[in-house]
Amino acid sequence: MFTATALALGFAAPASAAADTPCSITEGACLRLSTNEAWLVHGGSASYGPVPVTTGRPGYETPTGTFTVLRKVQDEWSVPYNGPMPYSTYFTSDGIAFHQGSLGEPSHGCVHLSNEAAVTFYDNLLIGEQVQVVA
Repeated sequence: MFTATALALGFAAPASAAADTPCSITEGACLRLSTNEAWLVHGGSASYGPVPVTTGRPGYETPTGTFTVLRKVQDEWSVPYNGPMPYSTYFTSDGIAFHQGSLGEPSHGCVHLSNEAAVTFYDNLLIGEQVQVVA
């Protein structure tokens, strides 16, 4: 009940098992490439996740580092790859974003999330918050 209410009000659900992440940020999103997992972080602890993700295929690797949420587009379309990118939350200037996508196929650098996770990341990540991507 709390999770549904929290999500309805626009807050991230509490972490299911892990309170911590491999990242050092205190507000934003954490992504670990080696395990294909992502979290939302609030107040220095995981507030949602881990959730499964897929990331960049060889030649289109998702970059590591600490980035800033730049913009969000709910109904985005990728012109270079001619495909939908629902619930896009961009965190690099060259077009890398969290968005709804296949969890079975790697991306062209973006971070694919399930529909539920993409909506949660889109609703809870604020422009200006940090995204940390670790190996």
